[in-house]
Amino acid sequence: MNITWWGHATVSISDRGSTVLTDPVLRNRVAHLRRRRGPRPRLDPAPDAVAISHLHGDHCDLPSLRTLPATIPYIVPKGSAAFLRRTLGQREYVELAPGDDTTVGGLRVRAVPADHDGGRSPGSKTRAIAVGYLVSGDTTAWFGGDTGLFDGMTSLGPVDLALVPVWGWGWNLGARHLDPVRAAEAMRIIAPSTAVPIHWGTLWPIGFGRVRPDRFHRPGEEFAEHTARLAPGTAVHVLAPGERLTTA
Repeated sequence: MNITWWGHATVSISDRGSTVLTDPVLRNRVAHLRRRRGPRPRLDPAPDAVAISHLHGDHCDLPSLRTLPATIPYIVPKGSAAFLRRTLGQREYVELAPGDDTTVGGLRVRAVPADHDGGRSPGSKTRAIAVGYLVSGDTTAWFGGDTGLFDGMTSLGPVDLALVPVWGWGWNLGARHLDPVRAAEAMRIIAPSTAVPIHWGTLWPIGFGRVRPDRFHRPGEEFAEHTARLAPGTAVHVLAPGERLTTA
C-alpha cells in the first residue's frame, strides 16, 4: 500500500492498482484557514474514488470536490448524499453507515464509527453521521477522519496502518477530537503495525501562529513520543505534507 499525506485529512491510499482519496482539500484556502505548510495537492492521475468522513468544511470542501472528474464515485456518510446532490449535482454517491462496505477496484472500503459531530456547521440543519473508513487491499488502513475515543475501537482491528487525527486547525481543541495523548491511547487500543499522524500542521487561521505556534508544529512529534510509551509495538512515521509512505 502506498499513501501520500497531502495535509490535514487529505490522503491518497493506493493498493492493488486503485486509489481512494480521503476528505479532499485541494486548494490553499478554506474559509478563514490558509495552507501554511506543504504543496497544494496535484493529483495525477485522478483517484478512483473519494471517501468523505463528515460534512465539516475542512473535510467536505465543495470547491475542491468540483475540481475532480464528475465520473468519480463519492463514498459518503449515511444521510449526506442529498446535501451533496444539491450542491455538487448528480454524481455517484455511495452512502455508508458503520458496518456497510463497498468496493473500489480491488479495494474494499468499509465505514466504521467515529465520535464527532456530523453537522455541516454549528447550528446547521444539514446533518449526517460522521464515520471513519477501513480501506483493505493487500494491507488494511484505518482512516479516522476526525474523531474522539469511542467504545468499540477494539473492533476496528486487525489494522496494518492507522491514519490517525492528532490535532486540528487551531490553538485549542474541542471535545470529540484526538490530541496527541488520546491518539496514542487509540493506538494502544487498535494496535496497528504502523501509524501516520494526520489532521495537523497544514491549515491554520491567519494570525493564530503567533498565539500557540507549538500547536501547529509539534502535534505529530508529540504523538510519536506518546505512542512510543503507550503502544511501543506501533511504528510511527511523521510525514510532511506531500510526503509518501510505502508499507510492507
